[in-house]
Amino acid sequence: MVSLGCPKNLVDAEVMLGVLSREEYEITTNEKEADVIIVNTCSFIKEAKQESIDAILDLAERKHDGHCHTLIVSGCLPQRYQDELAKELPEVDIFIGTGDYPRIAEILAEKAGTTEQLRYIGDPDYVYDENLPRLNSSPGWYSFLKIGEGCSNCCSYCIIPKLRGAYRSRPVEALVAEAEKLAARGVKELNIISQDITRYGSDMGDGTTLETLLRRLVTIEGIQWIRLLYAYPDGISDSLIALIRDEPKICKYLDIPIQHISDPVLQRMKRRSSEQQIRDLIAKLRHEIPSISLRTSLIVGFPGETAEDFSTLMHFVEQAQFDRLGVFCYSREEGTPAADMAEQVSERIKRERYRKLMRAQARLSFRRNRALIDQTEQVIVEGYSEETELLLKGRSSRQAPDIDGQVYITSGTADVGDIVTIRFTDSSDYDLIGEMV
Repeated sequence: MVSLGCPKNLVDAEVMLGVLSREEYEITTNEKEADVIIVNTCSFIKEAKQESIDAILDLAERKHDGHCHTLIVSGCLPQRYQDELAKELPEVDIFIGTGDYPRIAEILAEKAGTTEQLRYIGDPDYVYDENLPRLNSSPGWYSFLKIGEGCSNCCSYCIIPKLRGAYRSRPVEALVAEAEKLAARGVKELNIISQDITRYGSDMGDGTTLETLLRRLVTIEGIQWIRLLYAYPDGISDSLIALIRDEPKICKYLDIPIQHISDPVLQRMKRRSSEQQIRDLIAKLRHEIPSISLRTSLIVGFPGETAEDFSTLMHFVEQAQFDRLGVFCYSREEGTPAADMAEQVSERIKRERYRKLMRAQARLSFRRNRALIDQTEQVIVEGYSEETELLLKGRSSRQAPDIDGQVYITSGTADVGDIVTIRFTDSSDYDLIGEMV
């Protein structure tokens, strides 16, 4: 299994692995040993599509020099481009869309009776439940909990609603049951994900909210950290802020994808928040939870983004001082309203603006990390440093897996998965250095 793209895609891949393991398929990490290879793809932006195509072509070579007799491409790419892929990639035996992946074992059984290329691309309306097995591919001490499928925000640049359907919340009891299973396997950190976690419960019609779910999850024995990822700014309520502030198990960390700050750009993006609302929200979060670590993502080069719009964004980043910041160059995606907008920005200008923002953020991140020196925090130990086995590495509660920096531990011993107290002694732009207390 090769899973590309976001953690939400990874959960789909883990469900497929769980279903196959239940049917007595054996999982291998050596692609040359595999009889069946699955590439779970992303097609959110141009770079993701290219990464998916490259992986498919590379693994198709295993049909010539390995054991592989069945190559499967699943996920967003076939959901979006099934006809083109079927024509251009005859090496692929099966295409599976975003709603049919739980049928993976049944699909493989059907393939056994034919040499034809098969497609299973239905409507993206599936929501998996806790009864499906899931093979956690993350390190044993953390996992992702996907609380909903699809998206109903319909931002003008985004293809996700067409690939994943409208937002569908998973039932609270199903999520609690899944979280309890993960805790029983040793998971200490739950990372809450969906396309927009703040929309959770809005489709249920019974008053269920994200806070309803979180109050149940914090009672699960063994779960020590709960991290909130992908919280849209307009959905962050005062009651959610208070819960993050007051509940010890909820990390003082929030990922808020704002995408831009200039009102004209936000309006063309069809975002629901204004510049002032975003500024007020950040000020409120910092006031109510002084220790909170804020992450966001931004898009530069959106159609019609002027030099003035970008200057407004640069000033905002300097003022807001996000702890973590991801920047993307706008990707013109066919099938989205933004693709047909006038005033498309050149690739050269996009890259220039990207570099300016990232340089500014590196300086800001370094200053915020330096301010942590001599402070202590809880850190989850994740093994040895890639640089040397003389150093352990880990993450504090202000660092999400895979996307944020790390803590390098210069003294003390601990087992992988232990949560220990670290005093920070030094830092770099994105990483922290410390010793066990």
